[in-house]
Amino acid sequence: MTWDAFLDEYAPTAGPLRLGQWTCTDTERPAGRLGPQARNFQATLALGDRIATATAAACGPIAALTAMLHDQGIAVELVAFHQIPAGSHTATFIRGSDGTHTEWAMGWSQDPTQSALRAVIACANRLLAA
Repeated sequence: MTWDAFLDEYAPTAGPLRLGQWTCTDTERPAGRLGPQARNFQATLALGDRIATATAAACGPIAALTAMLHDQGIAVELVAFHQIPAGSHTATFIRGSDGTHTEWAMGWSQDPTQSALRAVIACANRLLAA
C-alpha cells in the first residue's frame, strides 16, 4: 500500500463529519486543586450541511471531542490510542468503536493535539461509513 493510499483509507480528510474551529476556552484559569481538572472546550462541528458550535467540559481535548460527538448522536469510544513523533509532525493512531463496528484511523499534524483530534474525526467518519 502506498503512503497516499494509506492516508486515503485511514486518515480521510473528506467525510460527512468535519471539525472546524477548536479551542480550550479557559486555558488561563488557575488551578483550584491538585490533579487533573476539567477544562471547557468549544468546537465548530459540521455534519453534512448542518454546522453547529459544540461545547464540553472534560479533562482533555479527546474526552471533550468524543463528548461533543456523543451530544450530536455520533458514538466514538476509543479502545486504542497510540501517538508518536514523526520528524516535525505527530502521528496519532486510534481504534474506535460505535458499539457495533470498530475502525482504525490516523491523524497527522505538527501539533500533537490537532493530530489526535484529526484521528478522532477520521475514525468517526470511518465508523459512519461502516
